Amino acid sequence: MNKKISSKKPLRGIAFVPGDKSISHRALMFGAIAQGDTRIQNLSGGRDVLSTKRCLEQLGVQFTLSKEEVIVHGGGRNSFVSPIAMLDCQNSGTSMRLLMAMITGQNIEATLTGDESLLKRPMKRIAEPLKRMGAEIQLSQNEFAPVKILKSVKLQAIDYELMIASAQLKSALILAALYAEGVTTLTGKIQSRDHTERMLKDFGVRLLSSQTKIKIESGQNLSATSIQVPGDPSSAAFWLAAGTLVANSEVEIQNVSLNPTRTGFLKVLKRMGADIETFETDSRNEPIGHMRVRSSQLKAVEILESEVASMIDEIPMLAVLATQAEGTTIIRGARELRVKESDRIDSVAFNLRRMGARLETFQDGFAIEGPQTLKGAQIDSALDHRIAMSFSIAALVAEGESEICDVDSVGISYPEFYSVLAKLQGTSL
Repeated sequence: MNKKISSKKPLRGIAFVPGDKSISHRALMFGAIAQGDTRIQNLSGGRDVLSTKRCLEQLGVQFTLSKEEVIVHGGGRNSFVSPIAMLDCQNSGTSMRLLMAMITGQNIEATLTGDESLLKRPMKRIAEPLKRMGAEIQLSQNEFAPVKILKSVKLQAIDYELMIASAQLKSALILAALYAEGVTTLTGKIQSRDHTERMLKDFGVRLLSSQTKIKIESGQNLSATSIQVPGDPSSAAFWLAAGTLVANSEVEIQNVSLNPTRTGFLKVLKRMGADIETFETDSRNEPIGHMRVRSSQLKAVEILESEVASMIDEIPMLAVLATQAEGTTIIRGARELRVKESDRIDSVAFNLRRMGARLETFQDGFAIEGPQTLKGAQIDSALDHRIAMSFSIAALVAEGESEICDVDSVGISYPEFYSVLAKLQGTSL
């Protein structure tokens, strides 16, 4: 389905954002290997999280669903069964990469596959350290899914230095460490999203986590708990951007995660001059609060590699913002964008140029001058939800009408996106 967007009407009101996708994945997975019933409220309804749930069901996990919550009936650390059919992770890299580690530790066999996009994303970065721990894993072309996991001998703990800041890699190794004999130590680029470290503590797992090192001992059992999933800051980013760019707008976003590993985009927007207020309402394991944004003028900034991990999903939206900021915005250290649902560096550049923007691309980022006048265009979403939503916001400030192609992809993370946009504009779908 394609979507035509042209209105520059001010956005006003409260923007609903779904439960955080990263936290939702982990709540289902950790609940599955905990002993007892884990209760989850505000679970994301996006297709990626549903992929995790379906895969867990094939592994023998049972769920009870109601309007208020999802209950995961956990059977303990070694309760998975070998699935009859392949586990289809569809578009979800988080599902595939974390399940690889969980399945490897349970001495069962399984094959994980996905859609055309996921089959092109690198899995060797997960498989190689798992093999070092003793896992038996086969990849297609030694790099990609389908991933075949064979029964393994007892895993052994390792000391491992992460060469990329990847929360999926870090989380996979932490999960594998629960099954590996000894103490696993992770060093290197571990300063990525820390939802796994925070949530495992809620499940009763002991781990040492510092700025430079993570240590986790094997043999620990998880105990069921209750989880309130906060709103997704990566989804909130679209309304922070829209509220900033569209004149005379004022938007509030409630009960969203303010986890410091997820607020990079918020910090950069404020540095650019955005008028944003935050109000923390809960300071427990995952800090939660409200955000309010009003339209404002922006100035260019330079994004450092050390900032990228805390805003990797929001960089396409930031690139759009950069076209409206005074000066030249430079983004470097974002090579990981090349291996997302699409090559997001190429996708952003292609579509901004279609809208008449001038920019320079690098292997790891962009240089974008501004302010520039964007013109309505046909946008190729590349079946990537974040490209589709970022350029839907770009269309709000472009001259003329834009057509966003293949917007069904937004259902991967934010099925309600276009209905929320219509509500904020005071219109109907």
